[in-house]
Amino acid sequence: MSDALVPQAPSDRKSAGAYFTPEPVARTLVRWAVRHDGDTVLDPSCGDGRFISLHGNSTGIEREGASACSARRRAPDATVVEADFFTWVAENERRFDCAVGNPPFIRYQRFNGATRRAALACCRGHGVRFAALASSWAPFLVAAAGSLKPGGRMAFVVPAEIGHAPYARPLLDFLVGSFDLVRIVALREKMFPDLSEDCWLLFADGYGGATSSIELVRAERFSRFAAGRAAIRRVGVRECRANHGGRLRPYLLSDGSLDSYAHFSQKPSAPRLGDLGRVGIGYVSGANGFFHLRPSTAERLGIPREFLVPSVRGGRYLTDRPVTPDAVRRWLERDDPVLLLRIPPEARVPAVVRRYLDTDAAHRAREAFKCRSRTPWYSVPDVRKPDFFLTYMNGRTPALAENAAGCTCTNALLAFEFRENLSGRARTAARRTVLSGWASALGRLSCELEGHPLGGGLLKLEPGEARRVLLLPDDGIEPETRRALLDGVETMRRWRHIDAP
Repeated sequence: MSDALVPQAPSDRKSAGAYFTPEPVARTLVRWAVRHDGDTVLDPSCGDGRFISLHGNSTGIEREGASACSARRRAPDATVVEADFFTWVAENERRFDCAVGNPPFIRYQRFNGATRRAALACCRGHGVRFAALASSWAPFLVAAAGSLKPGGRMAFVVPAEIGHAPYARPLLDFLVGSFDLVRIVALREKMFPDLSEDCWLLFADGYGGATSSIELVRAERFSRFAAGRAAIRRVGVRECRANHGGRLRPYLLSDGSLDSYAHFSQKPSAPRLGDLGRVGIGYVSGANGFFHLRPSTAERLGIPREFLVPSVRGGRYLTDRPVTPDAVRRWLERDDPVLLLRIPPEARVPAVVRRYLDTDAAHRAREAFKCRSRTPWYSVPDVRKPDFFLTYMNGRTPALAENAAGCTCTNALLAFEFRENLSGRARTAARRTVLSGWASALGRLSCELEGHPLGGGLLKLEPGEARRVLLLPDDGIEPETRRALLDGVETMRRWRHIDAP
């Protein structure tokens, strides 16, 4: 999310992280940061200059030449430097009274090369080490803060990932360790309608100081926040780290919902999915079109049954009901490509299978990265038959389905297997806990809080997040507490734009 002037195609804007900040937002940030006419202002990614045009004593850094030209026309009283910000910071010792802007939101896959190396080196100089998955905006904020004078301020548009992404924790630790005040304004309504990512606002004051809490402002929309009618919560940094892994997103809940959830989450005895077994992804074939056969194709080729395993290939095959032999029979009757060609590494490969392994399709498949990286190339690893399947890309709610048909699954799903030492009555009790706990009010809210929004209304559950989901049946929860938990579920769904009941 930068104000860089780029080609108008949405895909171009997305790859460059460039989206124009609404004028009222830019004006509010500058008005908050600038306290005196003589204050010096830095915008580390000034784009077309809409921030620096609001205060004459400004310096904007912009790496794109066309955008830098636009900024000079828009802000003739400002200084516009055409340069990579991190390279400029490394060579410039000037300090500013405040920093404002909308840093580019470029995910780690594109945030690479020399720019990334310079960014991470700059952050290490300020004692901040980001993980490999950090997106561009976080290093921009650290470097911008490092360009401030003692007592300086900064105000930025930031992605809502600041509230939940693992790489946001070192940023938040840096902010509370570097400023007297850190305030984050969470906006439920989208600032950029064409952008799936939600945006919040960050205000930090008193550079060189420190604070033990973060002010979290919850607002439906920017105009409501601007009018001063927003809900404010002071989040203790130590409490946030201990109870929520340093994530701010749970604090969007009402006091009643948050306290009810904390009552269970802080109990060491409260069961979590990962306490009962292993959560992982399904197998990676490397060439799905080759390894997944339709029943008609398998029959035509004469592939022996012992080399074919029915596979759940994605969430569209799941409901909250068990995956039964009848369900698999329906897939086969539709001639869906759900039969995995499973050849164990040590197996003697019959002639009919070898003929399939020598087709043109096979020669193309063996050149795929995953295939050419394993021996033998045609043996798909990690093919398990888990106890439960779990969707990890979800709309309204994650689906958990018991595996009653002996199927395997692809990496489009999560797979849950009970611990090997669970048997007999203990396994029966664990199964009951998973089934009733997942569907409970606590389980549903735990999915919302342990998972994270992905944009477009989706909730994603990574394996590590699914392991932390709390499981407690509704009959073990007081009615009033259950109502508070359900209110929390609806609150979190609204914040990820799932508003329908």
